[in-house]
Amino acid sequence: MPSDRETAFAVWLTGLPASGKSTVARALSAELSGRGIRAAVLESDAVRREIAPNAGYGEAGRDDFYATLAYLARLLVLHGVPVIVDATANRRTYRDRARAAIPRFLEVHVRCPLAVCKARDPKGIYRRGAEGTADNVPGVSASYEPPLAPEAVVDGERDDPAAAARRIVAALELKGFLPRDPGDATVKGSPL
Repeated sequence: MPSDRETAFAVWLTGLPASGKSTVARALSAELSGRGIRAAVLESDAVRREIAPNAGYGEAGRDDFYATLAYLARLLVLHGVPVIVDATANRRTYRDRARAAIPRFLEVHVRCPLAVCKARDPKGIYRRGAEGTADNVPGVSASYEPPLAPEAVVDGERDDPAAAARRIVAALELKGFLPRDPGDATVKGSPL
């Protein structure tokens, strides 16, 4: 079984609010745990609540918040802790800055139609945006810039979360961030 220190990496799950990022993060954490890898999950709402409670949702506030989130992920990776970041990070610059700072970085786009996200709306973000009580809602009153070249794409509307997690693990293997699972039929020399 590999040690966490040998497999430290960051997976950044990005997508519109309510696209399924948290569900995929939980499934990925479980999949990695099944391989003996304990990953820290940095969920943006929890980080805002515990570490950056005064971070605003305007452009400057988001810039500061995502810089803090990238710093936390980098610090954990450099100390041998694999990290799953569950955060919209609506601007590419936020994620590009994280990619530049974090060795062994994997970006995953949790793609989901805006209409589906609005229908889900578990935190009432879109409802509050429509009522005018929430400003800068990504995909509505603030832009969401999808990744141009993510290492993996998940369909937040249709994909089974466990299957999506396995696809992300396969991307980690492909990048060399994780050793191939010996039971994987795609390993050279294994029967198909």
